[in-house]
Amino acid sequence: MRPQRALPEERQSHQGPNQQGYEYTTPDGSSTHLLAGYDDPDDAIAPQRASPDTSPRPQWVPRSIARVYQVTKTWVQGPQPPQIQKIAPYCARTQTAPIRLLDLYVPKNNHRCLLLLGFYLFWFLAFVGILHRSANSGMIEGFGTPAQIGCIASYWNPGNGCGLDGNDCRPFSNGSFAFRCPANCARAMVLNPRAVGAQEIVYQPLVVGGWKDVAPENEGPIYRGDSYLCQAAIHAGIVTNQKGGCGVATLIGEHSDYPSSKRNGIQSVGFDSGFPLSFSFVPGSSSECADLRWPLLAVSVIFTTILSLFTTSPAVFFYSIFVGIFFHVGLGSDPPSLSDYYSILSIIIGRFLPAAFISFVLYRSCIRRQLIGLSAQIEKTILWLGGCWVGALNNYTFDHIPISRLTPHDLNQQPGAKVALAIIVAILLIIAAGQIYFLRLEGRLPRYLALYIAFLVGIVILVALPGLDLRIHHYILALLLLPGTAIQTRPSLLYQGILVGLFINGITRWGFDSLLQTPAMLLGDGQLNTLLPTIAAPLITPNNITFAWSAPLYPYDGISVLVNDVERYRGYEDYDANTLVWARRRSNEKEYFRFGYMTGSAAGDYTKAGTWKLDGTWIPPLPGPSR
Repeated sequence: MRPQRALPEERQSHQGPNQQGYEYTTPDGSSTHLLAGYDDPDDAIAPQRASPDTSPRPQWVPRSIARVYQVTKTWVQGPQPPQIQKIAPYCARTQTAPIRLLDLYVPKNNHRCLLLLGFYLFWFLAFVGILHRSANSGMIEGFGTPAQIGCIASYWNPGNGCGLDGNDCRPFSNGSFAFRCPANCARAMVLNPRAVGAQEIVYQPLVVGGWKDVAPENEGPIYRGDSYLCQAAIHAGIVTNQKGGCGVATLIGEHSDYPSSKRNGIQSVGFDSGFPLSFSFVPGSSSECADLRWPLLAVSVIFTTILSLFTTSPAVFFYSIFVGIFFHVGLGSDPPSLSDYYSILSIIIGRFLPAAFISFVLYRSCIRRQLIGLSAQIEKTILWLGGCWVGALNNYTFDHIPISRLTPHDLNQQPGAKVALAIIVAILLIIAAGQIYFLRLEGRLPRYLALYIAFLVGIVILVALPGLDLRIHHYILALLLLPGTAIQTRPSLLYQGILVGLFINGITRWGFDSLLQTPAMLLGDGQLNTLLPTIAAPLITPNNITFAWSAPLYPYDGISVLVNDVERYRGYEDYDANTLVWARRRSNEKEYFRFGYMTGSAAGDYTKAGTWKLDGTWIPPLPGPSR
């Protein structure tokens, strides 16, 4: 086989076992080697080692250093001639059977194009049919069509987000809400410490209350209003984590004594005082609606597998797989947290257009070299396509690694994060060593070293920018590592598939988040490290407790007091508000107090909770902030 276009001074040369090619002289006089079997000379050209450097050594360079430099340079340039890696398929006749079958029954290109278009049409109809059924099923008699909510939807906002006495989050009772939960909500967790009375929870589900060990007949589980609704529904058995589902929540107003229990894989948090907004679930309200992401996954896996087995064109294979998996993840397996499919579709299409351009660049720069001339259809399907699905289903595969966000704050705070990061870095170093070895064999190591040195310099510059923090999202990590997989070896097939899948998952779920983010953006609802009020020892009478504090310092102009995690007091400096007299609301309940400065109506951090016990004693708050 010869190249598609003639090249000057072309002559065949022997390149060792199983390597046939052509050597030619370029206009500048340099010699290059062109491998036979490549459709594009740009992909086939293998760099030749330059002639040994015979230039005199500068006098100021020690001989030993010059010798080390020359040996290192020779090693980096690789062997001569370069050993271009090609996958020789195991059981070649079996792996090429789909292609021979296609050649036998559909030999003409125009017929193959029609067959491919029909295949796309059947794929589209099957996908849209299941998606439509998943989105529109679940009518609940008496309550109508349930509203789609996210895994962390809640009736209550943290801190003073619901306003004084919680009035911005009314009604507290006499209301019902038909909802629809997606699958896999049990994995949602609180990423920053959240106060529940005197305790703080982090990196766990937010469900406060549930089933009582001894409860009145016909009384179901009762949850505090700031619980995540879908996780509470899983805990109560209204929906399942595997399929999601629908139900009806009903508001029951103020309630006290929320028990802790573990049901259906979710551990709830207990709270031994009162809260103004509570909810339960209407018995028998769960409907047959379900998140059909698993049937949808089956359809997508079947169609992508068939396409992989029967396609030899790298472009048709890659772009078809990329588009199919992109919309599967965005609309099915890990969609953005929005209330309806029209909004989700709008977001996904908006993210697809720039992602498609990036995919074109990736294909031209590193993916085409991996796939061109590859005849191992089954190995390609298992390694590349299988790896792509593993990366694209990141919310089921890598999401269990205890690293929620790759930031110093999270690494220090999340249990097991540092150990997990050390293991990941060790694995990446082992993989990098293998890729360096094969790049050296192909004579391409100098170019890739230069590329990754440029990446490293760019990262160092970004880290040095003041007022901004570097955030390596997993789509960024995929873009950084993908160039190093442009080698046709079995490990590279797997690595490249996983990285393409991670890129797809990152873009469809979170969008093109910036590499650089302000500290406030990274904190989210986390602690702001603002100044905390100093509260004097309270004056206690049998039914009242009186607190006093000094005037807030600039830029603060007021103080907010949370009682049982509900804002019950706002006082401002211009009204000389520096005391609070509080009457116990219920004689049989503890009460928890937290204090925080405000700028306008925006509160900073609060103190940790101080406890007014039933016997009238006061337990002062521990040092440090809370949210």
